Amino acid sequence: MITSRAFAGKKYAVLGLARSGMSAVESLLAGGAEVTAWDSREEPRRVLAGRCEMADPVGLDLTGYAGVVVSPGVPLNQHPIAAHAAGFGVPVIGDIELFALCRPDLPAHRVVGITGTNGKSTTTALIHHIVQSAALPTRMGGNIGLPVLSQNPLSAGGVYVLELSSYQIDLTKSLACEVAVLLNITPDHLDRYDGFTGYAAAKARLFAMQRPDQVAVFGMSDAKTQAVAARESHLRDPGKVRCVDGKDLLDLQSQWPSLQGPHNLQNAAVAVAVAEALGLTPAQWGPALASFRGLPHRMECVANIGGVMFINDSKATNPASTAPALAAYPPNPQRRVHWIVGGLPKGDNLDECAPYFGNIAAAYTIGEAGPLFADLLEDVMPVRRSEMMCEAIRQAMTDAKPGDVVLLSPACASFDQFRDYEARGDTFRQIVMALGADELAAASGAHK
Repeated sequence: MITSRAFAGKKYAVLGLARSGMSAVESLLAGGAEVTAWDSREEPRRVLAGRCEMADPVGLDLTGYAGVVVSPGVPLNQHPIAAHAAGFGVPVIGDIELFALCRPDLPAHRVVGITGTNGKSTTTALIHHIVQSAALPTRMGGNIGLPVLSQNPLSAGGVYVLELSSYQIDLTKSLACEVAVLLNITPDHLDRYDGFTGYAAAKARLFAMQRPDQVAVFGMSDAKTQAVAARESHLRDPGKVRCVDGKDLLDLQSQWPSLQGPHNLQNAAVAVAVAEALGLTPAQWGPALASFRGLPHRMECVANIGGVMFINDSKATNPASTAPALAAYPPNPQRRVHWIVGGLPKGDNLDECAPYFGNIAAAYTIGEAGPLFADLLEDVMPVRRSEMMCEAIRQAMTDAKPGDVVLLSPACASFDQFRDYEARGDTFRQIVMALGADELAAASGAHK
């Protein structure tokens, strides 16, 4: 675990004992702090029984406390802990701020922080993959994977790659990232902020914590992000602001099966800018982009069988999230897209997907939405009423030719046939591999 001597002899309260809160307690205790912890659930309180005091910090006299550590899920604009702590002059912080306080005790390292409304997880995982492929010690954490405090410290020269939500940035005071990234800003989480402007300002705080000699990387797809980039350009040392849109990488994108579509082109461009800021070369980041498999269930390339690419986008649980997946494959005579769609519908149309219907060679409808979607699509593309996932994959595998793509992007929830979107994506992967093995075995037998 990551901890610090700076915690020794200090008092902290921790509110919320899910993964990040529990990692904060363990780090503080290991560093010699006195900890008061609380969660409304009894189970995590039992885990810590006898190791720290149990009390809700909202009712505590916080005189002398060094900080109140809260979960990012605690709404600071509504929860009484914010005003209560302020009354004692005690900062309300999160586990990322504790990590920042630990940094002086860690071997020499660098931190890459990634924020934005959309694409954070993919870009964080991609940057981590690039750094790992370059044989640098690296850890991934923050809003993805394991809490950073629960991971072992890196050896000298390591790179911590952290996905940071606006909520986590709100709770962080001193994280000066060697490279900070803002992908985009679109309206989201407005119940936690004073409108869109307040939400954008929360994202921009990541850069306020940096020094002028540290690097800032910006996607350029929206006006709010462009405004933050313009402001930072006036505050930084020359050359420390990198603004990218991906157009210079467009000719290479076809080599990256898990990074298709205009949104992923910008994600890739940001990752390249970060890699180069870390001193990596095209010979290092180029092969890593090609070998990146994507996050599970999000444009994940699960197999290439007989020249046909199988893409698991099970996380697309509504038409708006499926639309970018369809947009990723514009019409191409050498590449046809076989779209597996359906499940538990969240509406009665596919209007957000309609601009990209021309990209689809055939649709294979499944689940409760199958009949509705088949009726909607039959006038604009060939449709197979597959009903079940296995049959849809079998039919698409039969229809597909080398160079084609079989895309599971359901535009629906999963609960009619699967426990959740992850189970649906896992089933897709398992069936593809099983049918693919059968096909390869049959082809091998035919050649004997």
